[in-house]
Amino acid sequence: MALRIGDTAPNFEIETTQGKVNFHDWAKGSWVFFFSHPADYTPVCTTEMGRTAKLAPEFAKRNVKPLGLSTDTVEQHKGWINDINDTQETILEFPIVADKERKVAELYDMIHPNEDQNATIRSVFIVDPSHKIRLTMTYPMTVGRNFDEILRVIDALQTTDAQEVACPADWRPGDDVIIRPTVSNEDAKTKFPQGWKELRPYLRFTQIEK
Repeated sequence: MALRIGDTAPNFEIETTQGKVNFHDWAKGSWVFFFSHPADYTPVCTTEMGRTAKLAPEFAKRNVKPLGLSTDTVEQHKGWINDINDTQETILEFPIVADKERKVAELYDMIHPNEDQNATIRSVFIVDPSHKIRLTMTYPMTVGRNFDEILRVIDALQTTDAQEVACPADWRPGDDVIIRPTVSNEDAKTKFPQGWKELRPYLRFTQIEK
């Protein structure tokens, strides 16, 4: 059965380019950007691995650990990392799962037979520090992931976890947010002393600090 938002991300123990990893132990206390690839030495995925490596400071300041997955061996991964570093002009330092037997791919429902009978599709899971799945995205093999969107979603999730707000369409840090309908105006006076603009009783915009 497909994993859904709010599910606990299944635990697994497997070899990676940085040794054996128990997922829940490795992720403890951090957010995780877990993303899969059909195979090593694939062109779109090479650019994505490089982009993730270049964004290491952005992930770190959000307390996010990237974790890649591909259905090849650790040794093959290490060779691919050399190519990634060379062609993408970066240094890749996050672990890549060696899912040669496709055990994690099956566990996370990464095989979509109508796309490919054997290869893992290009999945994204954003997992919070409680190991809960907070977002899933699935990309076709020919379309690269949008990393601006991945960072934006993480920012939005962390913002809405911290305060009783929701983020409107195209929201970015610094933009107005929406006070949740479950917060009464009376409670909102305490929680949002900066005030708000009410377009409708259910649509109240306010500004919060970045």
